[in-house]
Order: sequence, then C-alpha cells, then structure tokens
Amino acid sequence: MLNRIDLRGGARDPRRLLPRAQLDVSVAVERIRPLVEAVRDHGYPAIREASERFDGVSPERLRVPVETIRAAEGELDPQVRAALLESITRARKVHDDQRRTDHTTTVVPGGTVTERWVPVDRVGLYVPGGLAMYPSTVVMNVVPAQAAGVRSLVVVSPPQKDNDGLPDRRVLAACALLGVDEVYAVGGAQAVAMLAYGAGVDPAGDERCEPVDMITGPGNIWVTAAKRLLRGVVGIDAEAGPTEIAILADDTADPAHVAADLISQAEHDPLAASVLVTPSTALADAVDAELARQAPAAKHAERIGTALRGEQSGVVLVDDLEAGLRVVDAYAAEHLEIQTENAREWALRVRNAGAVFVGAWSPVSLGDYCAGSNHVLPTGGCARHSSGLSVQSFLRGVHLIEYTQEALRDVAPHVVTLATVEDLPAHGQAVSVRFPEGGAS
Repeated sequence: MLNRIDLRGGARDPRRLLPRAQLDVSVAVERIRPLVEAVRDHGYPAIREASERFDGVSPERLRVPVETIRAAEGELDPQVRAALLESITRARKVHDDQRRTDHTTTVVPGGTVTERWVPVDRVGLYVPGGLAMYPSTVVMNVVPAQAAGVRSLVVVSPPQKDNDGLPDRRVLAACALLGVDEVYAVGGAQAVAMLAYGAGVDPAGDERCEPVDMITGPGNIWVTAAKRLLRGVVGIDAEAGPTEIAILADDTADPAHVAADLISQAEHDPLAASVLVTPSTALADAVDAELARQAPAAKHAERIGTALRGEQSGVVLVDDLEAGLRVVDAYAAEHLEIQTENAREWALRVRNAGAVFVGAWSPVSLGDYCAGSNHVLPTGGCARHSSGLSVQSFLRGVHLIEYTQEALRDVAPHVVTLATVEDLPAHGQAVSVRFPEGGAS
C-alpha cells in the first residue's frame, strides 16, 4: 500500500528523496490578504461576513457567553470529563517543571547581569474545528501558557452549524475545566486577524476583543497563511503543516503496532504523512499486509487511504539502523517512533524530531492525549531548528544590566575602543561623558 523508496547501497543525501506533503503557503497568503486587511479595517462586520461565507453561519454574537461555556462543562460525558482531567493533570506535571527561574551573574565586582523570565501578557489560542474536533488542543495550548504565568488567555474556534453557531461543546467544556472564559466562535484566517488586530465592541454589546501579543495553535493552510502574514504584528508559535509520523523500526517491531500507528496519523487529514524507515524488507511487507487489513476497517477509511497512498507517505528502505538514524534526522518528523531493539539507546541519538516515542508501548496517540508531553509540535522538517510548544514558548528573557561607577570606569576604555572601531563615536562619548576627568580614555 505504501510507496517505497530504496536508499540501500548508496550515500545520497536523503532530504530531497524523502516523502513530504507539498503546500504552497505563499499562494495562500495572497489569497487571504484581502480578508485579513478587511478585518483590520472593519472589525466585526468583516469577521461576520467571512464566517457566513466560509462556515455557513452568521452568528448574532461572536463571543461565547460565559454561562454557555459553563453549561458545556456540566453536560460533558463523565468518561470524557475524566479523560480530560487526567490529560490536564499529566500536562501540568510536565509543564510546571519547565518553569524558568531568574538568574544573576556577577560579571565583575560591581557589575551584574540578571536574566528575568517574563511571560507574554496576552495570548490567543487557536483550536481547529474542521475534519475533527480537538478539546485536547485546548489542554495543550492553555496548560503551558498558564504555567508560564500568562495574564490573559483567549480561545478562538470555528463556529459549528450543528451547535447553533458555537464552537464544539467539548472544546467549550475543556475551556471551562481550565478556567478560560473568553472564547470566540471564529475560525480560519479571520480568527487570526481578529486576534492580531482586535475588534471593536460588536452590535450584540459584547466586550471588545483586545489584540493579543502572541498566537499559538495548529490550523489548516488558511490559518497557517494568516499566521505567516501577521508574524511581526504578533508573535506566533509556528507555521503548522499537515501532521506527520515517522517510525524507525527493525525486525523486532510488531507489524500490527507499526501499521496501527501509521494509520493513527493518516486519520487526521488526507495530507497527513505516514513514513516507515526500516532495514527489514520482511517488516515492510508485513506492515503493508497489516495496512491492507486494518485501514479499510477504520471509521475514516477513505481519508486514511488517501493519506497513505499520497506522495507524502511511504516506506524508506535503508541498509541498517545507522543509515535509518541518518534518514530520520534528515526527515525531522513531527512525531518519531523508535520501535527497535534497544530503542532508548537509538532514541537518545536522535537530533531532529518534534517528539520521540520510545519503544512498543509509547505510541504517538499517547502523546496526543495523556503522556504529559505537548502535542503542538513542529512539522515539515522544522524540527531541525524549532521546538514544540512549552512553557518557554510563552516566556521572554529580559536582561537587567547593573554596573556601579567604578565597574563602568574599569571597562570604559574597551567600550570606547570598540565604538571607535565601528565608527560609532557617540557610543564611546556616552561612556566618556560620565568621566570628565578622563578615566574613560
């Protein structure tokens, strides 16, 4: 079922040969630019028009009433509630341990630099609502922001026709469980633009949506394009593309497990990428057989089949696990599973991955919900230079520089010299003026 790429017997650079979804975000940016500018210039009327055009709803009010959010929690299925609470508890354990502490370095006597960690003040969190609903994404975005100390959180999620133009009720319930009460029924590029520019008081009399400082959360290509367009107006976490899983496996792996894990990510989206890297043709054949058995029986078989047959998915055959490690590092998967003998040893050698799932009993699905890790991760090879969402994402390092008169006098000649070398004499003068007796020369 999966396409095969044979990298055995050569030393080619795998980056150009590996399967990858092709998305032209730059084209999408130009498509959504007029909409983003309309929201900037006109606020709520432009947002409403876009919601009617793209979501088929024209809500009277965009902000979800607080009592509606609370009611959604009360109506939550007990099993779903218990699962969400467990996910929240585990995520808090992990993210609370990521908090940073201020540190002061004494550079010289009388001269110190203190690094303070200051949270972003207001954050907008995007929760998708297209092919699937994601209350788990509420958890993954809100928990690290709260652990970082973000003062103000606002959630946006697309309106649903079957929920009276409100976001999915499970998404609203997750917001209630986390204490988030500012939620807007807005999705797509118009939601990103509203968060970036804010919007005036709407005709229903709801509060103004104040602009945010940062936007996080995954979305479709239009959301990604809006984030790219507005980067700089606001901070963004990443340009999230279609989800992807890579599995490095040898002949000790259970083909039924491998196939199930490949299917689990293909279930997200027809553009989702499922990639197996292995030196074992026997395993590759057995996984193909399992995919042929398991995929047609899945609820979303059509979507899964499209993803598995797509150019973004495939089996990569390698000479050995060393070669396989080079391939998965080049691929830099959002999710990487290691299903090999001595899996932890191989996992510790991985340099490029959003998150690494070690061994047969740590599937990606665990990380999606209840491992305690974060499932908002870099895609499209961005794991080579970017991290997943964490407490650090919401913190800024700010240096406090404190020097005494004598500490500045001591280093002043060096400052003046470097300013002179760079032909910025006023920089040197800003130090020399403090020592008219000539102590800075």
